[in-house]
Amino acid sequence: MGKTTGFLEYQRLQEAVEAPLTRVKHWKEFVQVLDDQQAGVQAARCMDCGIPFCHNGCPVNNIIPDWNDLVYRQQWKQALDVLHSTNNFPEITGRICPAPCEAACTLNIDRAPVGIKSIEHAIIDKGWENGWVVPQPPSQKTGKRVAIVGSGPAGLACAQQLARVGHQVTVFDKSDRIGGLMRYGIPDFKLDKHLLDRRIAQMEAEGVEFRPSTYIGRADDAAAREPGLTVLSAAELDQQFDAIVLAGGAETPRLLDAPGSELGGVHPAMDFLRIQNKQVAGDRGKPAISAKDKHVIVIGGGDTGSDCVGTSNRQGAKSVTQFELMPRPPEQEDTALIWPYWPVKLRTSSSHEEGCERDWAISTVGLEGKNGQVQQLHAVRVQWQTDPATGRMSMTPIEGSQATFPADLVLLAMGFVAPVRQVLDAFELQADGRGNVAANTEDYQTGRNKVFAAGDMRRGQSLIVWAIREGRQCARSVDQFLMGSSTLPR
Repeated sequence: MGKTTGFLEYQRLQEAVEAPLTRVKHWKEFVQVLDDQQAGVQAARCMDCGIPFCHNGCPVNNIIPDWNDLVYRQQWKQALDVLHSTNNFPEITGRICPAPCEAACTLNIDRAPVGIKSIEHAIIDKGWENGWVVPQPPSQKTGKRVAIVGSGPAGLACAQQLARVGHQVTVFDKSDRIGGLMRYGIPDFKLDKHLLDRRIAQMEAEGVEFRPSTYIGRADDAAAREPGLTVLSAAELDQQFDAIVLAGGAETPRLLDAPGSELGGVHPAMDFLRIQNKQVAGDRGKPAISAKDKHVIVIGGGDTGSDCVGTSNRQGAKSVTQFELMPRPPEQEDTALIWPYWPVKLRTSSSHEEGCERDWAISTVGLEGKNGQVQQLHAVRVQWQTDPATGRMSMTPIEGSQATFPADLVLLAMGFVAPVRQVLDAFELQADGRGNVAANTEDYQTGRNKVFAAGDMRRGQSLIVWAIREGRQCARSVDQFLMGSSTLPR
């Protein structure tokens, strides 16, 4: 490493952010990227640890010590090349990835890991600013055609890899804009959509064709009847393409099983976020779901729930409360026991800092309303116990702990259970025990000839960085299937 004693000399520096009271008044990003000198100092903290656990902590296996050393030496273009060698979209992961690499960093034993995510952010932003990120069209075409269903991180990573080795790639998406949940599931204050637009433009210059507003499946599916959609059957794709990749994500939300959940004002979180993102993108009309002047309760303590909190505050909610079924995690993990694995600990997001009441070990037992509109949420506190024989946790309601909360808008952010079943049926595919497309990680092939699956559609709800990994690995398998061998990285 360039500065072998840097981890002893320099303190970890967080990226500067705009104050909560001002940033809730707009939908723009509010995190300030490190300048060259700051990034160099932070990169100098990367120690010569011998075994870089951050490699395995990162699902795409970013070569982190190498680009840290290059940033320390201010060799930014070389750092960008190393970064791009494993990650197609570092401007996305550098903003919204939870950074499992930092949890695995050797310095995290002292709870002050290298700021890997902030350095990644600095590298890619500098690359775009200096015009170093350019299209990489293939030198020759293979004549093979590949259809990719779904334009999220798995689909786009797979598409870019395949286009760069000469295949003609067409990406289909039922939404009116390309990007999947990066486009419609992540608020603009966390991920400005111009970042997606410029990547899509790069991919178009590399030969990728994008076909939004196109539903792949059966014409009698309910989703196919949305106005403005073009419908293509699985048979039509099979006839027109040499390989098909299903990368549509896990879109079936986990719903609330409680009396009153059918009342107006109770919505899956993604419906709420999608509508707001469309508004920011310029779609006209009054939002069908709005938190303005309402008591909002978000059920679910993960990232999607946090995004609902930040969006509700920007819309002008009267109050925002977030419930989590599991017990409150510890403030700090036991690093001697957990490291280098991902720890369970209390995490406070930027959205929580903007204003939110949080409650743990609480279960919704019913919703009550008037004239078909929700007004109250009834809950009970629960106690969790672990079975010493099986290790499984179970909960029991605490007697006398019932409570009622005002609730004009209830957002269900409890995760996703599986891909949309109609897609599996249209391609006559088998599902695994969790309802995902059955395919392994050796070749990503399904039970149907020349049909592959990657990302959340195959592995279930997961992180964007896992989706990029699967998209890249699937691309290699597709290339090998079509050509007999592949030069794409595994």
